[in-house]
Amino acid sequence: MAEAILKRERVRDYLLELIETHPAGAPIPAERVLCQQLSVSRPTIRSAVEELVNTGLLVRQHGRGTFVARAKITQEMVSDTGSMSLPQAGGTWSSRVLEHARIPAGARVGRRLHLSPAADIHYIARLRLVDGEPMALEYLHVPAQVAPSLTLHDMESGDFYERLREHGVHVSEAVQSIEPTVVNDSEASLLGVPVLAPALLFERLTTDAEGRQVEYVHSIYRGDRYRIVSRLTLGASPRNTVDVQARVSGNPF
Repeated sequence: MAEAILKRERVRDYLLELIETHPAGAPIPAERVLCQQLSVSRPTIRSAVEELVNTGLLVRQHGRGTFVARAKITQEMVSDTGSMSLPQAGGTWSSRVLEHARIPAGARVGRRLHLSPAADIHYIARLRLVDGEPMALEYLHVPAQVAPSLTLHDMESGDFYERLREHGVHVSEAVQSIEPTVVNDSEASLLGVPVLAPALLFERLTTDAEGRQVEYVHSIYRGDRYRIVSRLTLGASPRNTVDVQARVSGNPF
């Protein structure tokens, strides 16, 4: 099952690279061509394309093909002088690593981490659990030069940023986006939800105290069990703050 997820992730990253480097309306290669280029089956290609169509990044035109969609409108929550903090979500969190490999960053991840595509990164795919129940799938990318001795144990125990501190990496800030999505077959199986169940897609780029990009991560969280609650400090204040809390809830919507 983990192998199927990793193949789909490879196809997804390839398609996202096409989307990010081509203008709106540009066609993507046919399924047959993608199968040959990426050495994966047609159902794997179809699943990845379907996911990106459902999330609005690709658009199908009957009889013509699949094309890059128009860019989404982005609404930012910012404070010119404030900050954002992310308290620990409720419940007891644990992790199960599905894969840990040292691989080249590639073009897309390299751009985010300000690395050469050939530079080595730690790639970690892990299942996050709350009180023993699957809650999220998380895909982390950490430059190898930042934490060369990162181990499997670091990814499975305790707070990941505490583990990074033990390697001399002190995270400082992060830019995170959240948008709705749905789960595919393999994600549904691992998370214990129906296929096409609603989910939240998180993408985060983390910077350390030295200004280095030290982590790029994207995660799929169960939409039926996870919600975001924002607490805003408004009006005249010496320091406006935006606190975002992520809480586990049995019936959040």
